[in-house]
Amino acid sequence: MKIFVILHNIRSLHNIGSIFRTAEGLGASKIYLTGYTPEPYDFFGKLRKDFAKTALSAEKYISWEKLRYIAVLMKRLKKEGIQIVALEQSKKSINLKKFKSKKSIALILGNEVKGVPKSILTKCDKILEIKMRGKKESLNVSVAAGIAIWEITNLPQPPPY
Repeated sequence: MKIFVILHNIRSLHNIGSIFRTAEGLGASKIYLTGYTPEPYDFFGKLRKDFAKTALSAEKYISWEKLRYIAVLMKRLKKEGIQIVALEQSKKSINLKKFKSKKSIALILGNEVKGVPKSILTKCDKILEIKMRGKKESLNVSVAAGIAIWEITNLPQPPPY
């Protein structure tokens, strides 16, 4: 099973760099940057300092692609048989710990403040949520990404036959 990570409308280069490093370290296959999520390199091809500070060269070891429209990407991935899941708090979400899948997965992470838009959530196969125990309602997107990627990459695998 492969895991793909979709970063949609994430603003902070620190968060993006951190997610690159975590996704690469946990064995994600590819990262997609959609919407206004910035790329690791600026217009002149120079690595952005705020990204580099947290990515620690992960962009060299994990495949990544910039796409403007997430809907086009989701349609393409679904055609390839990849299950699309979002990490978001929602009435329709299921606890990340209870999620099971035998398919490859594309995990969508959204904006630091607004999360994943409802228009995207309606197109997802599943919505996953990290159940919070404290008074805070949410985690930083890069921390949440690490937890979710860890859980998904450690799902039981079907037998090889």
